Amino acid sequence: MKIHMVNSTSISEFLILGFPALNDYKLSFFSIVLLMYCVTICENLLIILLVSTSRRLHSPMYFFLGHLALTDVILVTSVVPKMLDVIIRDGSLIPYVLCITQFYLYGGIVSAECLLLMAMSYDRYLAICKPLHYISVMGVKLRYSLVISSWALSFMLAFITFVLVLDLDFCGPNVINHFFCDFAPLLELSCSDTTVMDIEIIVISIPVGLIPFLFIIITYAHIFITIFGIPSTLGRHKTFSTCSSHLVVVSIYYGSMLMMYMVPYRGHSLSVNKFISLVYIELTPLINPVIYSLRNKEMQASMIRYLMVCGKKKLL
Repeated sequence: MKIHMVNSTSISEFLILGFPALNDYKLSFFSIVLLMYCVTICENLLIILLVSTSRRLHSPMYFFLGHLALTDVILVTSVVPKMLDVIIRDGSLIPYVLCITQFYLYGGIVSAECLLLMAMSYDRYLAICKPLHYISVMGVKLRYSLVISSWALSFMLAFITFVLVLDLDFCGPNVINHFFCDFAPLLELSCSDTTVMDIEIIVISIPVGLIPFLFIIITYAHIFITIFGIPSTLGRHKTFSTCSSHLVVVSIYYGSMLMMYMVPYRGHSLSVNKFISLVYIELTPLINPVIYSLRNKEMQASMIRYLMVCGKKKLL
């Protein structure tokens, strides 16, 4: 427990260290991160564009996928540009207000992604286990309700944490040994009593983390039971292919997130924590569009058609 200092001086900025061990390779590392960031933005914006404009992709699954792509765009944009500055400068200062804002955006987006993945698992459950009722149940009203409630609940709960962080005192040191303003390093620098924060983050993690995770497990248990009940091998394979992309994304997302928050943010595990965070923030949004497009013929067809139309317009 941290002891509150009565006559503390409030700090106005933090120094983000980034990756000191990679300073000798910073240009190469900077180039790789920048390339991944640009590709991630282009991929996810393309998915959003295709889902918004293609008639082939107006089903609920693609509607949720478009919002998932939007969360990935916001996630990398809230973290990576400043991380690039940290890498090239061997550490960089960030104002207190921007640091807290980055923390809020990151928390809200991570929560929104959890809830959207839960909504997508419910969509796959209805499509596979209740096919006769799928169109009537997963109508426009329900899909919009699921998306709006996912975004609203996520940022509302993140705002509670944001307000509590604003109430903390930071009296020095101001060095964040990470590449962005994450929850653990911020709490570590506070000279206030963080007991309430520790309890609050556990309570909030239940509706945005634990419940979606358990819901996804339960829905996929029903999905697998239904798939195994299909008599033909071709039928099982075809049905499984409709949810395999979502299952892979869920596994990568929750796998990296669980590792990130199960590894303690102290001592020798700090480098591991940074690496897992980097995988979660940079690699996951990069490969999500690839996973969905590689195994999806409708997405591929819409992408090819869009590129052909763009090519014809350029020729004209």
